[in-house]
Amino acid sequence: MAPVTPASTADTGRRLSRTDCELPAAPIRIVHLGLGAFHRAHQAWYTDVVDTDREWGIASFTGRSAQAAEELAPQDGLFTVIERSAEADSARIVGSITEALDGADLDRFVELIAAPDTAIVTLTITEAGYRIGADGKPLLTDPAVVADLTALAGDGSPTTALGRLLRGLQARRAAGAGPLAVVPCDNIPDNGPFVAGGLRALAAHVDTTLADWIDEHVSVVSTSVDRITPRTTPADLDAATALTGWRDEAAVVTEPFRDWVLSGDFPAGRPAWERAGARFVDDIEPFERRKLWLLNGSHTLLASAGRLRGHETVAGAVADPVCRAWVEEFWDEAVRHLPDGLDLDAYRAALLDRFDNARIEHRLAQIGQDSVTKLRVRAVPVVLAERTAGRSGAAAVRVIAAWVALVRAGTVPTDVAGEQIAAALAQPADRVLPELLAVIDPRLTADAALVAELDAAAASFA
Repeated sequence: MAPVTPASTADTGRRLSRTDCELPAAPIRIVHLGLGAFHRAHQAWYTDVVDTDREWGIASFTGRSAQAAEELAPQDGLFTVIERSAEADSARIVGSITEALDGADLDRFVELIAAPDTAIVTLTITEAGYRIGADGKPLLTDPAVVADLTALAGDGSPTTALGRLLRGLQARRAAGAGPLAVVPCDNIPDNGPFVAGGLRALAAHVDTTLADWIDEHVSVVSTSVDRITPRTTPADLDAATALTGWRDEAAVVTEPFRDWVLSGDFPAGRPAWERAGARFVDDIEPFERRKLWLLNGSHTLLASAGRLRGHETVAGAVADPVCRAWVEEFWDEAVRHLPDGLDLDAYRAALLDRFDNARIEHRLAQIGQDSVTKLRVRAVPVVLAERTAGRSGAAAVRVIAAWVALVRAGTVPTDVAGEQIAAALAQPADRVLPELLAVIDPRLTADAALVAELDAAAASFA
């Protein structure tokens, strides 16, 4: 649906519906797991923009909470995307989600994965949601993974994301429904091979012939995704009504910027996402590193250092000259390890413009969740690359040190590694830092000089 302006005939107390908006649902050809604000502002938005013939409907399933489905289902899957620039808001009613469903509805999920018309499965479940270890294998120490293996070997109901997907692929194989593409859209380096390896390994524990079938019939596409999507507030819901004339309990707010880079095959077809700016490339790795280090790495820096300096949002932190200088210094180190041809000066300038947009309230506490996983891929590679090159990597060291200082100060963000962090903090004082660093990456503790520099950098925040 095209961008909208307030409709003079609309009742502003009336909730969105397909009948009233005269927006028919497209047949389901995409299944998504991880229905949240980012999915709505990104994959669903891209699909809505390019699918003018209404051929690519999405069935979106929630991950851990059914709330998003409960908000969207009464609206027939419709929702508003508010693009919030530094100057003004604009709105688009998005109709690409045909069904919004509770992720616990395993029967419907499996039915749709097995349907011949389904061509694509997209995922936004965060790195922790895959339950794959550093070795690329399923976490067999995780009780949920162990329970899923038992369920998958029989008639049980798996509960993890990959377990549910594998159950769907079992049904697709049995139905002879043909190939499809799995498209992970989480901020994980090499997310295609990461998910493909974990999925195949899980399958091999259940049925080696299923693993072989996946190799032959399932393409796992690598992606790099980017669009800042802060949590929606009650004021944002009111803004959606003012912009469109409809009451929307599932509106999302996002920035005008968006980026989607994909690499891989779509054996059963796909929407023409490139018409909305998506890029299809042969080698995605440089784009992944650019985003992970420059955008996500600076976010992780600000999530700790900004909070230590009393800031609550990205815009507030980057307006602080000290934090802004730290971001630029980190970027100076990171770009030394990126290839030519990525237009890095323009990318950095665009990032600062995005960060300066105070109308996008991107809260540091939200960004700081699961920091351990984020530090592993956003800061550690730059630290190690700088030191291998004979430099201190002081700016990248600061990213890790700020998190250490925040945790030492008693602010421990929600983290999948929470138990390990708590165990490290319970150690004798002289062991706390080495233990915290070991939780992030044991390689950090192998260099005594680096540990000392991290200690001094963390202490500088006090």
